[in-house]
Amino acid sequence: MKKYKPTSPGQRGRTGVDYSVLTAVKPHKPLTKNLKEHAGRNNQGRITVRHQGAGNKRRYRIIDFRRDKFDIPARVETIEYDPYRTAFIALVLYKDGERRYVIAPKDIKVGDEIITTAKAKPQIGNRMLLQNIPIGTFVYNIELRKGSGGKLARAAGTYAEVLAHDNGYTDIKLSSKEVRKVSWSNFASVGQVSNSEYNLITLGKAGRKRWMGIRPTVRGSAMNPVDHPYGGGEGRQRRGTKRPKTKWGKVTGGRKTRNKKKWSNKLIIKRRKNKR
Repeated sequence: MKKYKPTSPGQRGRTGVDYSVLTAVKPHKPLTKNLKEHAGRNNQGRITVRHQGAGNKRRYRIIDFRRDKFDIPARVETIEYDPYRTAFIALVLYKDGERRYVIAPKDIKVGDEIITTAKAKPQIGNRMLLQNIPIGTFVYNIELRKGSGGKLARAAGTYAEVLAHDNGYTDIKLSSKEVRKVSWSNFASVGQVSNSEYNLITLGKAGRKRWMGIRPTVRGSAMNPVDHPYGGGEGRQRRGTKRPKTKWGKVTGGRKTRNKKKWSNKLIIKRRKNKR
């Protein structure tokens, strides 16, 4: 982590990611595009997601989550910052001359060679079928449906551990401690996602949140009764309602929101632990 001298109240206690591992300043332009900023508004112009808007200008990097160029080795050219995700990304050059962005695993270096194939050496960055990955190996960017691309373990520092292979399924343990079955004919990449110190960042001042496109959040207890179930009263009042509620009166903080009939319920062996 990078620490700063306390030259101002905003710098005091501020920490950031050490970007010395990155090797490129500008992205590969053919693999970028502009995304329209909606500021949390839908096609009618109404705010459907609060506390979004403004923020620094940025270009979206087109990431290859499928990595569907099979049996063609690729060499890592650069490791770069991506403003749209917490993990670092890597620009890889395939033997046939094509370049693609992929999620960079931890400890990968420029010049390393990676490959996507049914069975390969379980070294960092290689992508193969779950059934061919040894038990105890860390994996990331895991497919849930064959050919759909990686869905699980894509954020900075995340990984899943291969626990067992049995009857067409691989048991994996996620970072949340949830244990679930995934079809062993799906692909996964070997290793842990880069930028594992991301969760240790201290922003230091409100302005950095604004640069990220996050607007202020007003407490419900500071509002009027017409605006929130917690609003009104002189001074600091109690909540006044039996259960925690959202601005629209929906019960939160304790109600289970997962669909009891969801198709993947039967694949979850052990639910994630409650943080409280």
